[in-house]
Amino acid sequence: MDWYLIAFAVIAMYLALVAIIKTYLPSSRTDTTTSDGEMELLPGKSILASHIMFYGPILALKTESVAFFDWFRRYSRGLRIYGSIGVFMVIIVSALMVVMILLSVHMMFVLKPEPTAINKPQNLFLIPGVNEFVPSTFAVWFAFILTLVIHEFGHAILCRVEKIRVKAMGVLFFVIPIGAFVEPDEDEVNKAGSWPKMRMYGAGIMNNLVIGVLCFTLMIGMIGWAVPSSEPIVLGFYKDFPAASADIPIPSIIRTINGTHVNTTAEVASILNLTKPGDQVMVGFEKNGTISERNLNLSTWPADLGQRESGFMGVFYYNGQGVIQTTQRFFSPAGFLMLLSVPFFPGYEGQQLRVLGFDVEDTNYYTEPFPFFWQVIHLLFWSGFINLAAGLFNALPMLPLDGGLIFKESAERLLARRGMSQYGSHVVGAVSSLILVLMVALLSLPYLFHM
Repeated sequence: MDWYLIAFAVIAMYLALVAIIKTYLPSSRTDTTTSDGEMELLPGKSILASHIMFYGPILALKTESVAFFDWFRRYSRGLRIYGSIGVFMVIIVSALMVVMILLSVHMMFVLKPEPTAINKPQNLFLIPGVNEFVPSTFAVWFAFILTLVIHEFGHAILCRVEKIRVKAMGVLFFVIPIGAFVEPDEDEVNKAGSWPKMRMYGAGIMNNLVIGVLCFTLMIGMIGWAVPSSEPIVLGFYKDFPAASADIPIPSIIRTINGTHVNTTAEVASILNLTKPGDQVMVGFEKNGTISERNLNLSTWPADLGQRESGFMGVFYYNGQGVIQTTQRFFSPAGFLMLLSVPFFPGYEGQQLRVLGFDVEDTNYYTEPFPFFWQVIHLLFWSGFINLAAGLFNALPMLPLDGGLIFKESAERLLARRGMSQYGSHVVGAVSSLILVLMVALLSLPYLFHM
């Protein structure tokens, strides 16, 4: 199936729908009743027009019912402290992200890697179903919407705490939801001081980082509740060893060895420990309820696994306990960054960790502590993943990102104190341009190196 043609058709239908809505959107007017009971048309906005806006081909659905944000003003003191912490957090994360990007570009020139799927245009954005590394599942869409909502709610709440009026809020669509927005009163934003504005800009990022860390923490804590199977589940073979050429179904479970029934990897090992290289064993492998037997001529153990006197089949098993232990070791700032690489990790360990966020067969190799356990794990993984990814990206000191707006306010404030306020826009523009160039370099250099 040609997915590009399908995508083109869907986008074409969306644009046609946008054109129809724009053409037939009710004119701006309101109805009222005169003193004699008849309806009269007065200038104003229709109900439909007041909830729909367009930014080019992007459709915005908005509402002006935002009075509930005023409820948070009773906690203004605590929320201002939270917002101030968020500003400092954004500055720290922003600096670390710039260093990481610089190091990544440096490594590009050193290693000159070939382009991979990560460099494809459709994989630049974390849009479910478009990015080939991000599946279009309920867990992903839930996390995607959660990230948008808590980010924009952060801005709106701090607006009201700082006594900046919120005019409207809504969701942006281009075929699918691509963003959310809060519309503060621009005049009041411009009149606000630097710290109120920076707290408002940083609140969305802070919300994303806090929720992301909380979700990953809960996931790491809960993963230990799953009980991994002790069955000898064969996932693959060592190249050039007996099992590799025996046409063994993958995955499968070893059920018998020389007619002896086995239930665990320990029982398999205890039987094979009595063999020696050159011995033949008849092994029964079960897949989908069918057992097929294979006659294997055992070999010596490979050197990297340690020298042993017993015979070696050349299979490796699913290690559920290893997956749990690896995940639990990620409870650290560096570990959270490692979790962000799980969807893109090509190695064996990365494939094993896909059980955290993907509907893979590996979930069958555990006993669930309660129904829908893995669905909850997937919700937590993607909520942590997308929130942290969005928070880290938005912290970059590049306009029009929130990190760039905070950098603009702080840079202009510092330069104004030294009588150099005229250089503020130039500094901010130069830094934003540099970050953009570095990000484009990360995506394009692999193609340039191998033209």
